[in-house]
Amino acid sequence: MTFNELNLIAPILKALETEGYTQPTPIQEQSIPFLLEGKDLLGCAQTGTGKTAAFAIPILQLLNADHAGRSHKNIKTLILTPTRELAIQIGESFAAYGRHLNLRHTVIFGGVPQGAQTQALNRGVDILIATPGRLLDLMTQGYINLKDLSIFVLDEADRMLDMGFIHDVKKVVAKLPLKRQTIFFSATMPPEIQKLANTILVKPEHVAVTPPSSTAELVEQSVFFVDKKDKRSLLAYVLDNKDIQTALVFTRTKHGADKVVKDLEKSNIKAEAIHGNKSQNARQRALSNFKEGRIRVLVATDIAARGIDIDLLSHVINYEIPEVPETYVHRIGRTGRAGASGIAMSFCDDEEMQDWRNILKLTAQKIPVNDKHPWPMAASGMVQINLPKNKEVVRRPNAVSAFNSRNNKRQHSGGARQGQGQSRPAQRPAPRNSDN
Repeated sequence: MTFNELNLIAPILKALETEGYTQPTPIQEQSIPFLLEGKDLLGCAQTGTGKTAAFAIPILQLLNADHAGRSHKNIKTLILTPTRELAIQIGESFAAYGRHLNLRHTVIFGGVPQGAQTQALNRGVDILIATPGRLLDLMTQGYINLKDLSIFVLDEADRMLDMGFIHDVKKVVAKLPLKRQTIFFSATMPPEIQKLANTILVKPEHVAVTPPSSTAELVEQSVFFVDKKDKRSLLAYVLDNKDIQTALVFTRTKHGADKVVKDLEKSNIKAEAIHGNKSQNARQRALSNFKEGRIRVLVATDIAARGIDIDLLSHVINYEIPEVPETYVHRIGRTGRAGASGIAMSFCDDEEMQDWRNILKLTAQKIPVNDKHPWPMAASGMVQINLPKNKEVVRRPNAVSAFNSRNNKRQHSGGARQGQGQSRPAQRPAPRNSDN
């Protein structure tokens, strides 16, 4: 199927051609016809499947048809998303697909002065892309009125839950018109998210392009069992492989991200951190430096990394194992996007063993163990104890033969450098972050 077969209007087809789009992804092929009919939609899709275009394209077409003789004064579509990075990315998509249409959109998020955002709202917008905190703030101040809303999109709903924003989402939903089209997307569907979907959707169509909680098929995964004190040395060792052109490294905490950057700099590896304590300008600068190749490594917390869309990202490295197993799915989904292949490596220490077991249980996958490195953890065999039947890891070298063949030949002398691990968060869901 091509986009020409989806009954899209000429201005949108022209914009898609400019973007180099010819064939819709499965989520786009299934979602766009339903949405053009005005139906509610419940979509379960991983990151990197093209879901932003799956809702942005039909929204633009529906609003364009309804735009004749109407001003931009009243907001017709609200897209609610958990992080500023994802909000910015969605805004860029609407700008690209709607470049030939007379529709306005703006993006609002916290962490920056509100002046430019309120000015855009006062000028009038058709499409508002927002994070929950800033949206509720500006609604309270009287800058935003949603009484004329006709389309509501809740994107990355499971991440809203992880970040503690579900109560804010419910506050927003309570202020929306009852008569509206609702589009609900989530990469995973835990019970709390399914319950939320049931309360805000009306006779929705269901679209799922991958099983819930599955990981990208084109991502080659492996796990390194290593003592916490040796993780710093292992990361420098892995990144010494120049075949790794780009790597997105995940930590649990903001302090941990900054610490990893400092450690990498000591090893002459250019890296920058992106997390909630960074200013918006600093975060965008770091992301730009990474995308344009001025740095090889971007170190990020989960909250900051959600929405990062980097073409041809080759590697994701879990420097610390996430406590919430669904987060693992989101992390490795940063690579292997849009049909490309990718590699995900995870560093697991003794304190993280149970978290790793939970990931194996969730994904129901056999993830190879890479012990061909200078710091294998002596007790790493314990990860095979008490695992669910047929879901244990397979203890064999990582299939990334190019990586192993190059690094296994190296001679190493001296002991491992002393590193510092990060303390485990006290509880889930994650505390509300300053991003919003």
